[in-house]
Amino acid sequence: MTLRGRLTTAFLVVVLGPVLLGSIFVALTVATVSRDRTAERLDHAASTVRTGIAAACLRLQAAADAVAVVPSGDRGNVVGQLVKRGLATDIRIDGTAPPATGDCASPAPHFGNTPMNTISARAVTGDVVVTAEQSVDTAFMDRLEAAGGTEVTFTSTEQPDGERRELIPQTGQPLALTLTVPPSEPTFLYVVLPVAVLVAALAAVLVARRLAHSTTRPLGDLAWAADRVADGELDTRVPIPHPDELGRLAATFNRMTRELQAYVQALTASRDQLRGHLAILGETLSSTHDLHRILQVILRTALAATGARAGLVLLIDRPTGELVAQCGIGLAGRWDVPESELPEQRLPVGEGVLGAVAASGEPRRGRGELASAEPPCRTYVAVPICAPGVPEEPGDPVPFPETLGVLALYDRVGGDAFDDSDLSTLRTFAGQAGVAVHNVRMHEEAQRLSLTDPLTGLWNYRYLRESLRREVERASRFGRMLAVLVLDLDHFKDVNDTYGHAAGDAVLGEFARRIRIGLREVDVAFRQGGEEFVVLLPETDAYGGAIVAERLGAAVRDRPVVVEGTQIPISVSIGVAVFPEHGENSPQVLAAADRALYAAKRAGRDTFRLAEPGDVTKSVVSPGDHEGDFHPTTAVPTGTRPPQHRRGR
Repeated sequence: MTLRGRLTTAFLVVVLGPVLLGSIFVALTVATVSRDRTAERLDHAASTVRTGIAAACLRLQAAADAVAVVPSGDRGNVVGQLVKRGLATDIRIDGTAPPATGDCASPAPHFGNTPMNTISARAVTGDVVVTAEQSVDTAFMDRLEAAGGTEVTFTSTEQPDGERRELIPQTGQPLALTLTVPPSEPTFLYVVLPVAVLVAALAAVLVARRLAHSTTRPLGDLAWAADRVADGELDTRVPIPHPDELGRLAATFNRMTRELQAYVQALTASRDQLRGHLAILGETLSSTHDLHRILQVILRTALAATGARAGLVLLIDRPTGELVAQCGIGLAGRWDVPESELPEQRLPVGEGVLGAVAASGEPRRGRGELASAEPPCRTYVAVPICAPGVPEEPGDPVPFPETLGVLALYDRVGGDAFDDSDLSTLRTFAGQAGVAVHNVRMHEEAQRLSLTDPLTGLWNYRYLRESLRREVERASRFGRMLAVLVLDLDHFKDVNDTYGHAAGDAVLGEFARRIRIGLREVDVAFRQGGEEFVVLLPETDAYGGAIVAERLGAAVRDRPVVVEGTQIPISVSIGVAVFPEHGENSPQVLAAADRALYAAKRAGRDTFRLAEPGDVTKSVVSPGDHEGDFHPTTAVPTGTRPPQHRRGR
């Protein structure tokens, strides 16, 4: 059965069912009401007839009493007046009632089917009996019928058809009467009801077909339009015939197709944008080792892929074990932290949502506010950034990946919560971020190893030249000073000859450690070669350089180096030069410090000397050229204040 047929059937059932039930109810109700009204008429008629006969009995009794109380000579006149006034049809004195007379004072005797001709009332005074009679004739019965509104007859074996009520003789009502109401059948109603039902059924069929047609036609248009949209024709629209529910449904369908078309266009644009981001991401990963730039590109690509409004990348700082913010996008207005201060934002591992992700290595997503130290949001998703597991030897099991940080996104566009597909997508980008961080750190480690001395851990001579050139250029650009210290262990050859080269390596390592302890964070120490070291002190003048040299000499001199239970006393000679006082460029400043070192050795070692001002024409001394060379310089006694002091340390 079609939808139109089902709707027509349903409408007919809904309409005709109540009509049929209503007609049956009306017929039953009318019959019941008719019976009730008949019973009410009979009750009223019985009460009225009794009242009428009782009133007649009272009049007769009054007439008899009136005759009995007057003197015997006047009774004739009184009787005439009473009869004339109609209070009685006949008044007899000293008379007896005929057999067919009913006495009002007591129930009348029943004479079978013989009707009573009169009713009477008596009054006795002395030996006189006065009887007042009322003829029960046709006029009397008509008056009773008129008062009761029913047919009044004497009770007999044959009674007229209809509803009837019998009145039994009793005191004050000596007549045996029957009240009859003619039968009342609502024939007209029983004829009208079926006709009305048939007319209503015919009208319901016509209306049902019309309504079903008007209802199913828009649905057919919607089905046709849905088929076209399913075939990819998103510009299909449905006409809106009427502003009813179906019209609103058609309008909603049209709006849905428009939004779907816009959504498809947005998806296409997002796909193209995502392709562009992925191309940029691939190019960035393959062409640079700038970790900040790589993480920013990964974060932007993750935002474009998931539709998030904001994102944040944090990495674990190994020395402190805290999460440090590296880069963020879209955090303005939700996290009151400028981008320049992001590296200062630290979150303890294990606290808050991001800390829990970093501690457990398990992703999390949800709704609501985050911890107070984290960016507030409505929805979030956070996944760990893990380093790729690389077995130490071929065939070894892949180790559990190390957690390097956390990648978090906030508030998806549209207000929806992040779903499993977003979590899977973000895992992919977190994996790329883990590989990028691992590669950059491996590159930095390789670069560090290429620029550091493996024995002491200090920067090597190759990095010294680049760093010295850079610091000299910075000091020249900003009008600052740069102190350069050249250090050389005294009699180190004797240490190797006496205690062995292993002990000599231990002495060099301990010497480097003491140098690092005595420097600031901005200061840089290098191993230039052999037992010779160089220290750069940015923004430090000659006086500050002399203080550092004296402190380093004391740190080396005061504590012998213990190697396998043997105490090896060591000392150091130091040369100090300052840019621009002792050189116009990095080679000249280093050469001036080198000549000051020779001056310290000639002064007996275990001391420091400051280069002469203006001595910039000397040749540059290479590492290892100290033995036997002599460079004139002015010695500065230990503890004295050197000249040309600008900025203390």
